[in-house]
Amino acid sequence: MVNSIILKNASIIDGTGKAPYPGHVEIHEGKINSVCSDEKDLKLKNSASIDLKGKTLMPGLIDAHCHISFDEPKSNDELFFHRREGLAAIIAGTNALKVLQSGVTSFFDADSLYSVGVDLRDAIESGVIVGPRMAVGGNALLTSAGGTAGRLIPDEGKRGYGAVVTSQDEIILEIRRQIKMGVDWIKIHVSGMVPRQSSEGELKAWSLDELKLACDTAHELGIPVVGHCRGPDSVRDALLAGFDMILHGTYMDEEGLEIMIEKNVALVPTFTFQANLIDYAEKMEASTDYKNIFEKEIQDNVPIFRKAFEAGVPFVCGSESGFSVTPYGDWHYKELEVFVEKLGLTALEAITCATKNASVAMKRDDIGIIAENMMADIIVVDGDPSKDVSILGNKDLIKHVFLNGKEIDLTPPPKRIKDPDGWRISSYSNKILEK
Repeated sequence: MVNSIILKNASIIDGTGKAPYPGHVEIHEGKINSVCSDEKDLKLKNSASIDLKGKTLMPGLIDAHCHISFDEPKSNDELFFHRREGLAAIIAGTNALKVLQSGVTSFFDADSLYSVGVDLRDAIESGVIVGPRMAVGGNALLTSAGGTAGRLIPDEGKRGYGAVVTSQDEIILEIRRQIKMGVDWIKIHVSGMVPRQSSEGELKAWSLDELKLACDTAHELGIPVVGHCRGPDSVRDALLAGFDMILHGTYMDEEGLEIMIEKNVALVPTFTFQANLIDYAEKMEASTDYKNIFEKEIQDNVPIFRKAFEAGVPFVCGSESGFSVTPYGDWHYKELEVFVEKLGLTALEAITCATKNASVAMKRDDIGIIAENMMADIIVVDGDPSKDVSILGNKDLIKHVFLNGKEIDLTPPPKRIKDPDGWRISSYSNKILEK
């Protein structure tokens, strides 16, 4: 087994926002042993080496918003009623490898069907299967009013990725249960969609006191809290309650922004889902209504997000991979592209959002940067992402992926022969018969 390797003559993007520079990286026992510009300064003189002349070496991408157990459903009906726990876990293992081979060396699985996320993380960490580093949430906490699935959410109990809590006692019990099972985060759907609502975004589905109780319960046991928030009051109250990270954050107002800046809470806009549906609506035969809604959501929130970024709010990249709109292994780079094209970030700033900044979602300070003593989670790209982040989406240009200093086999897994019986929504016909 090779414990040391030298990556020579690379153009290094270190993840901090610094301009690329020529250099060499030594890997030893899973960590970066040294980074130097002069070959004379290499410490591991007799180690194996790879010449990376003309290529870029950078931190592995960190995707701070994935759903690894979902397996790309086309609807909430399919997600909630067509997934089996054992099969979901087996398929998630294959999908995790796709994610890793695309250059994502770590990801945050925000919420999970059943307990698949925790079990998959433990299987990867134990070496049972190969996959990226994972930080995981359990079932997302919902009230009976809130979620993105409307009337499919039951009044109590569990369905799909959600656990509906109906009282303060249930909030405490469910959070403690999930922490006992080994989650890294507690996720709460602070906002949700209800029929005939008149406001833009989503409605806040929790009271401030309930949110504070949830945060206090999780924090007392050392676990951070992340919130799905789409609406000004949901962002504001989540921040006031003590949330540690915000997903989406759209329609945030000035009051919420001030609190976010003061508390220095990371924001994961997760525009990839919307951007893909906008760009490929016809190809996917998606609803034009959704396309228009999502187009407006991005446009409406560019000014406040740009203001947040300029004020120093830590922006983090997340793809929401796991749906039919965002299949695994294909779109993890897309959020960087959106940050550049819509929010006006430079390519290097966007890369920092997908590496150094995104380490917050993994609860680690030893990943996301190319520097001595950091974990050797590295990708090598044939091209210069500091000039064009979209090349990170071309798998042919991802030449090497290292996780814990070990090179990953980039041979794609076998394609699925077919979906398992009952896995997708089936129908009698595509149209209603008219006489």
